[in-house]
Amino acid sequence: MAQLSDRLQRLAPSATLAMSQKSSEMKAQGIDVINLSVGEPDFNTPDHIKAAAKKAIDDNYSRYSPVPGYPDLRKAISAKLKNENGLDYGVNEILVSNGAKQSVCNTVMALVNDGDEVIIPAPYWVSYPQMAKLAGGVPVIVNAGFEQNFKITPEQLEAAITPKTRLLILCSPSNPTGSVYSKAELEGLARVIKSHEDMFVLADEIYEHIIYTGRHESIAQFEGMKERTILVNGVSKAYAMTGWRIGFIAAPEWIVKGCNKLQGQYTSGPCSVSQKAAEAAYASGQECVEQMRQAFQRRRDLIVKLAGDIPGLEVNVPEGAFYVFPKCSRFFGKSDGQITISSSTDFAMYLLEKAHVATVGGDAFGDPDCFRMSYATSEDNIIEAMKRIKEALARLK
Repeated sequence: MAQLSDRLQRLAPSATLAMSQKSSEMKAQGIDVINLSVGEPDFNTPDHIKAAAKKAIDDNYSRYSPVPGYPDLRKAISAKLKNENGLDYGVNEILVSNGAKQSVCNTVMALVNDGDEVIIPAPYWVSYPQMAKLAGGVPVIVNAGFEQNFKITPEQLEAAITPKTRLLILCSPSNPTGSVYSKAELEGLARVIKSHEDMFVLADEIYEHIIYTGRHESIAQFEGMKERTILVNGVSKAYAMTGWRIGFIAAPEWIVKGCNKLQGQYTSGPCSVSQKAAEAAYASGQECVEQMRQAFQRRRDLIVKLAGDIPGLEVNVPEGAFYVFPKCSRFFGKSDGQITISSSTDFAMYLLEKAHVATVGGDAFGDPDCFRMSYATSEDNIIEAMKRIKEALARLK
């Protein structure tokens, strides 16, 4: 019988995309669904960035771009890293890809051999363990639950390391929790990493600009860590450019060369017009980023307050990104007479079917006690969604 490859059999489908698709299907049937499942800003791409893309079309940027991206864009990224992060990366230490998702996957595929272990703190973004498996690696999950604000400690990291450990994947600000590692916390993790030869950290900083406490800190800043760090970032979240598909890595040149070799075989360079738009995003004023950050902070405050008013939910205060990750385990075993909740996936499905609000169960993120809501939507939608959730949960006994 015809069958897909073993590699593909090892992969699970993306739960976030699956939930988004199910809510879209309900909307197509005329059901008024409020979608809090998708990690995408609801703002439009700023006008000056769109203007740069239109100019690029008129200037005939319509041919294949270099595999690692245009030099001008890589120069703009280099300047951004210097000005905003105090990090020195040359153009040859930067590779532009088709979204930060490809940047993460390139890195994992370039560094991880069959049987290598990849340490992934939980809760995690759904694709990290799947990418490790795709590379033939073994995901090693380190649990950091609600009580520790979803952040692992140096002691937990040290305990998870074995002679087979190759990579730690660290996301700060975090998807799905919105937790942010402080400078002191990162320094503690960096000390552990440096004490193990041939171990690297993939620092996913895609939510860098959506932060509500002080400033973003990068693990690459500490002495001896730049050689061990692969920074991943991009334009999708900060500039509301999800569909433009531009991400990048900044890393030691030998790693960049490896990712370049890989990318050259399966996608080549990213979209030419999108790159010119991204160059404008990095090289222009950053007022638009701050305006969106302030809007996200207002929404964060609103959804945390409203979720905290719902009996049975436990809510912490996320410090970045645009997600809240409440604990919902008190509802396990409860029923409305038709549906019994036995997991966070059941819980999310109940909210979709009974409250017409799309969220994502924490099972998909490695934390079965919680569920994720994205507040990248209007304040009116947040108010209505939380009202519906409150009423639906009140029916569970």
